[in-house]
Amino acid sequence: MKTEKNRGSASKGKVRKKMETYIIKVLNFLTKKGEVYKAEPPLDLKEAFSKFAGGENQMKKDQLLRFMVEHQGENNISTMEDLDKIVEKFLQLRNSCSSTKTSSTRIVDVYRKQGLSLNDFIDFLILDDFNGPLKDKVHHDMNAPLSHYFMYTGHNSYLTGNQLTSESSDEPIIEALKQGVRVIELDLWPSKSSNNDGIKVVHGRTFTTPVPVSKCLQSIKDYAFHKSDYPVILTLEDHLTPKHQDKFAKMATEIFGEMLYCPETDCLTEFPSPESLKKRIIISTKPPKEYQQSDSIRKPMPNGSEPSEEESWGPELPDSVAKLKTEDRNSSDEDQEDINTSDNKSNQQGVRQYKHLIAIHGGKSKGSMKNRLKDDVKVRRLSLSEKKLKSASESHGADLIRFTQRNILRVFPKGERVKSTNFRPYIGWLYGVQMVAFNMQGHGKSLRLMQGMFRANGGCGYVKKPEFLIRTLPHEEVFDPKKPPSRKQILKVGVPLLTMLKGNWVVS
Repeated sequence: MKTEKNRGSASKGKVRKKMETYIIKVLNFLTKKGEVYKAEPPLDLKEAFSKFAGGENQMKKDQLLRFMVEHQGENNISTMEDLDKIVEKFLQLRNSCSSTKTSSTRIVDVYRKQGLSLNDFIDFLILDDFNGPLKDKVHHDMNAPLSHYFMYTGHNSYLTGNQLTSESSDEPIIEALKQGVRVIELDLWPSKSSNNDGIKVVHGRTFTTPVPVSKCLQSIKDYAFHKSDYPVILTLEDHLTPKHQDKFAKMATEIFGEMLYCPETDCLTEFPSPESLKKRIIISTKPPKEYQQSDSIRKPMPNGSEPSEEESWGPELPDSVAKLKTEDRNSSDEDQEDINTSDNKSNQQGVRQYKHLIAIHGGKSKGSMKNRLKDDVKVRRLSLSEKKLKSASESHGADLIRFTQRNILRVFPKGERVKSTNFRPYIGWLYGVQMVAFNMQGHGKSLRLMQGMFRANGGCGYVKKPEFLIRTLPHEEVFDPKKPPSRKQILKVGVPLLTMLKGNWVVS
């Protein structure tokens, strides 16, 4: 009869056996035959170790330095001090992840006196912190036009939570900039409150609370280049009168100063490069003349036009009916940066100053999709909802890619995403969309994909588009994501997985 102690031992034995089986299964799923076997370290690593260690069991510090410089071609390691910093950091990292803790000081002392064993050497070479697939420095060509890059883009960047009732604040903007986001969106509305400098940032026609625009602009200035030196682009949803546009222009000029990029001409035929715009802040919205209309009459939407991001939310929810009439009467039915104003001659100087700040012009969204995606001489930015992008990809895929070769396309989440969820970003990237605008305060797999994408290229917020999305093929053709490749090549690649299991090297 089994005692309680025996039962406990038997139970622990079953658990241990189950855990061992689980470890084996984890390795099994990556093998063809499900075989996991004990093996020696790869021959090429053994040979390299033996060569530079002079056939000894330990590789001394000077031998390791020679290996790093001559064999690995490490240009940033030239002295013993450089090497010691890297190896000692590796030893401490490995020790912190080990189940059997040892004094870090003791481990470093052993290295300094004896060097690295073969196992230490292999661990050092495969450690993710030193040999991961992501480089911590910018390595893409940054001298191409802005339209040749995917950009880390935020949507309603000032919201702390959902799209209907959350607070507006500069804190989400600061957090986004710290993460490397390069495109910040602000919704600008006139305000009578003395606390808002006459202009507030708020998600119009919702219960969200406002934040003064000056506070947002100051935070953008303070944190714009915290993570990356490459340009920050402000996309504005402009609901301002000419008077308020003039006020915004003066405010932005005063706060940003020389950071603000104002091109000498408003007829750009090609966007400048990220490299030439380092440490600059760029404003993008529709020039005032493109949405001036009567103060008292809201024109019906043309056939084929898409409601703006703000229009899709319906009438603004004001503090009073009078406030609603004052703030909402100028709203336009065009796409993103929607509105404005009566044609008042006394305001023309202010409008001209405001227009001078706009470096990336927002394009019109009227008419058919074919017309919207027309590649004109002057480059511009166009905004579409995720629904419109999906529809356009089915019928105008080639036009989308041709448009994004020179122009900039921004895609924003549909209005139904009130919980600040996001769509699948690669739908936009597949068609060359540079600004896939995301709710950075959201959550979920799509946001993780976005964050992972922009860890590339040193996390600078700009990732160079692949060449096939940029170049034009013979006969003026462009890449078609839905067309199967004309030439198929099957590559058979074997990748040995090397890991340590119970103190032994295991290859699967």
